[in-house]
Amino acid sequence: MDFEIRLETKDDYSKVEEMTREAFWNLYVPGCDEHYLVNTMRSHPDFIQDLDYVAVKENQIVGSILYTKSHVVNENGDRRETATFGPLCVHPKYQRVGIGSALIEHTKRLVVEKGFPAIVILGDPHNYCKHGFKNGRDYNISTINGKFPLGLLVLELKEGAFANHSWKFKESEVYEIDREKVDEYDGRFAPKEKKRQYSQELFSMLIRSSLE
Repeated sequence: MDFEIRLETKDDYSKVEEMTREAFWNLYVPGCDEHYLVNTMRSHPDFIQDLDYVAVKENQIVGSILYTKSHVVNENGDRRETATFGPLCVHPKYQRVGIGSALIEHTKRLVVEKGFPAIVILGDPHNYCKHGFKNGRDYNISTINGKFPLGLLVLELKEGAFANHSWKFKESEVYEIDREKVDEYDGRFAPKEKKRQYSQELFSMLIRSSLE
């Protein structure tokens, strides 16, 4: 499939949010909050603007990836900056044709150029292991509370960057979402029915699963 990958512009903002809402609606919870997250990320100090890319096909936004700064801290208090992407999404009509993979691979090269030792995300391993992501347990990178969630995924960009230490991952505070503000913001969009579906049960299992 032919499509273009380019930086997001201000003229894209509303289209990206609408596309994000379509991609995530009822996927993980009834409704979604990812479109609100996209809206708030752009003005947050952790946002990495020059890693904000969209995929375009026939002048239509069909995919999007956004990054924020994150970091890990080891047992000695040493801190290393990392990059985190999300939301990464593709319009439902164009999923499973390589658009998401292309966005990851395109921006991964730029993250390397910026000198980040790793990309660290919280996501579904089924979607990201094919890109080289491994569980945080493989690099002794845990959450702040010392857990190794199944969905804590690390793509090491500098070999040995985390060797011989234990690390705790801290994502940007922009991901701490106010649910009331989500509902208020969603009122700007055309009404959509919130439903329960099986993908939400799978997500509930995933976020409660961890490695020992």
